[in-house]
Amino acid sequence: MKNSEIVELSKEDLVARLVEEKTALNKLKFAHAVSAIENPNVLKAARKSIARISTEITKRKNAEKSETASEA
Repeated sequence: MKNSEIVELSKEDLVARLVEEKTALNKLKFAHAVSAIENPNVLKAARKSIARISTEITKRKNAEKSETASEA
């Protein structure tokens, strides 16, 4: 998932997508442990996607905190 796609999602969609990506990564890890998957770079891409989504969620939380702090 690209950053441009991630930025367009709402907060609820981001959280849902994060859960989906984490479960998909776990399934890939189990599949790779049982028998080598065809393209192990998929694991790397999944981890990066999770990191991108987590970063966007954190960025939005920090923006909310700074808005509330500036209003007070």
